[in-house]
Amino acid sequence: MILAHSSNSGRPRILICGYYGEHNLGDDALLSVLLNQLDDRWEPVITARDRQAVESLAPGIETVDRRSLATVLKAVRQVDALILGGGSLLQDSTSTRSLIYYILLIWCAKSLQKPVLLWGQGLGPLKRRFSRLLVRTSLKTISSVTWRDPSSMNQAMEWKLDVPMKIGPDPVWAHSAPAWTSGQSLILCWRPTPLLNISGWHRLVNSLSRFSEMHDLNVIWLAFHGHQDASLYQSLLEENIVPNALEQRSTVHIAESIPQVQKLFSESRMVIAMRLHALILAAVGGVPTSALSYDPKVRAAADLADITCSELNNHLSEHHLISQWKEAMKTHLDECNIHALACDAKVHSKVMNEKLCKLIN
Repeated sequence: MILAHSSNSGRPRILICGYYGEHNLGDDALLSVLLNQLDDRWEPVITARDRQAVESLAPGIETVDRRSLATVLKAVRQVDALILGGGSLLQDSTSTRSLIYYILLIWCAKSLQKPVLLWGQGLGPLKRRFSRLLVRTSLKTISSVTWRDPSSMNQAMEWKLDVPMKIGPDPVWAHSAPAWTSGQSLILCWRPTPLLNISGWHRLVNSLSRFSEMHDLNVIWLAFHGHQDASLYQSLLEENIVPNALEQRSTVHIAESIPQVQKLFSESRMVIAMRLHALILAAVGGVPTSALSYDPKVRAAADLADITCSELNNHLSEHHLISQWKEAMKTHLDECNIHALACDAKVHSKVMNEKLCKLIN
């Protein structure tokens, strides 16, 4: 393959595609890890919804508007390789339109004989037969894949794909973190979910109120996804779900940057997370953490780190939740286990850079 070296720096360019610039700190964390681990002989170009947000995370790096398919396809033609970076991009639960968007990028790159790498990906959910056929066919053209969970790897193996594949824990396990110093705040990284009706939310919030009062904790409602989570606390207030005592203890923060979030975590007494990457970022910092699972990926991550976890449903036991949180608050996470997860998570960058190195040399 002849590289274009189309940048002013003379370096080959690589287009990094994902849910970036969506005001979701989880995607920001994935991008941060990818950029830190990318061989510096490559010049990244990033697709972004809010380009200013991504440029503040990665100063000096070129971005393109991911909402304009024509603009992104033009960028594919102007780079030397394509990475679909982190998360579950090949799924149709958000919309078939989103899936087709990424499939088109793959097909465009392959038609131009440019390598396509999948980095730290989850596969699915793929609810429609057409979606499964589309993804299975497209994956046969991929240069290399790293999966972030066993179910994705198993599905790919079931399809008998003749593609180099590896598996490792979510790449964010390799993110750096400040040391935990403890404090008197309880941080919630919660999100709206159809798994809880008003009764279910009452049970969960009453448990929280009793637990925070028992331990005299200030409660920080941290909106990890700015657009989706920011109104949750206000909605619960309007539904008369938040007891007065809890309201007096509560403040709402919007997650604006990874350093801001990690500082809050490191100075907290404990984190209770629904958001996957909130759970991981808290755990890598050694913060006492408990999980509330709305998706199997949250349960899987909690199990990897031996973190207590409850499945969200409308029949939550207040006694069980409070007991679980008490246990989590006094339990130190196994540093050796967290370190092992960080090492294992580096398989994604290892495979990526080995493949990219072959293109240069």
